Amino acid sequence: MPGFSLWLYGVFMRLAQPLLRRKLRKRAQAESLYGQFIEERLGHYKQSACKEWIWIHAVSLGETRTAAILLQGLRQAMPHMKLLLTHGTATGREEGLKLLQDGDMQVWQAWDSPEVVNRFLTAFKPRIGLLLETEVWPQMIQSAQEKRIPIMLINARMSEKSMRQALRWKSLMKPAFAGLSAVCAQAPDDAMRLKSLGASVKGVFGNLKFDAKPDASQVAMGRSWREQLSAPVVMLASSREGEESLWLAAWQTFTKQHPEVQIHWLIVPRHPQRVSQVESLITASGLRVSRRSTWSQEASLSAAHFNEATQDTSVILLGDSLGEMALYYSLADAALLGGSFEKLGGQNLIEAAACACPIVMGPHTFNFAEASQAAESAGAAQRADDMAAALKLAIDTVQNRPLQTQKSADAYQFAQQHGGATHHTVQAVLAQLQASQA
Repeated sequence: MPGFSLWLYGVFMRLAQPLLRRKLRKRAQAESLYGQFIEERLGHYKQSACKEWIWIHAVSLGETRTAAILLQGLRQAMPHMKLLLTHGTATGREEGLKLLQDGDMQVWQAWDSPEVVNRFLTAFKPRIGLLLETEVWPQMIQSAQEKRIPIMLINARMSEKSMRQALRWKSLMKPAFAGLSAVCAQAPDDAMRLKSLGASVKGVFGNLKFDAKPDASQVAMGRSWREQLSAPVVMLASSREGEESLWLAAWQTFTKQHPEVQIHWLIVPRHPQRVSQVESLITASGLRVSRRSTWSQEASLSAAHFNEATQDTSVILLGDSLGEMALYYSLADAALLGGSFEKLGGQNLIEAAACACPIVMGPHTFNFAEASQAAESAGAAQRADDMAAALKLAIDTVQNRPLQTQKSADAYQFAQQHGGATHHTVQAVLAQLQASQA
């Protein structure tokens, strides 16, 4: 009974609104942006609206960076488009500010209850909604259908785990996927799973992230710094909670067995609000930390700008900035892929490859299975069973200069060979807009 399931879901989401407010107040203690514009999440807006919005929903930081790639193509095709940009997280909203032009608007994602969604769609009346990657919300899609607003799922991915979760609530989720006007999938396996959920897959276009170009100034600075350091650099990239502890235990064990090995470690947590926690973990073990925020903004190292102690490999470099992953990957000779050493599905390795940084993955990459398998086949990435094995594999790679150089070239070539998703996706969006106006 799809109608009953959606009704029951709506009741639950309505009753959960006080919990949402409480959660936002709690999160605002660490990230103040969560305490701002709360009424937007409940469908109340102060801004004036137009009727020509191209609505893009980018829930968090990664999706917002993907939205930037798509948006560049859309603006070329529709120079006068008006962007309505929504987010669910503070990091996403902060990053999204960089994408706005005059006349654009940015608001929080509407809470997925009937009244709130209705207020959102009535206020903005978007020409089309573009949801990025995995963001399928049953009430939003149902309400958009009723108002004849096409909704597309862009750069869509669907892991085995996510499909199983969706099928647990199939009376709710299958109508939601079937209600999407069109889906642009990243990979054939994603397309197959999405079709099994009832989605109308219009094409398999690859991953938009392959079309991103790393910031050239960041790449140059990272490489310049790397050349001036006293030993190879290995990075724990976009680490998630629990992974820094795994790394620390593995590194301490390794140094006891191989005290002669000199490695600079660079740790970059996935979520910036965890940086202080990670720093405390590291310093409690007796190691020192040098934060990125204390380093130079110049390509030349100096004791005054880039902490003199970074020539000492007992100092752990800690990335505490947003929007500088190209710098970090270019500084590193190899990187361990965060999110893949706990059962979290891994982070995306495409930006690392574009910066010619070889990757070592843990066992859990189900969120990016296709890209991970392709990178491994191309020699751009290596896989290890656990953190200790990955750490040793990365160190073996960076200590063997010919091997590191080859892996770096393989990574860069892999990134260059998989572009083109943006063009195909933009064409699909334009076709959907034309069909909806017919």
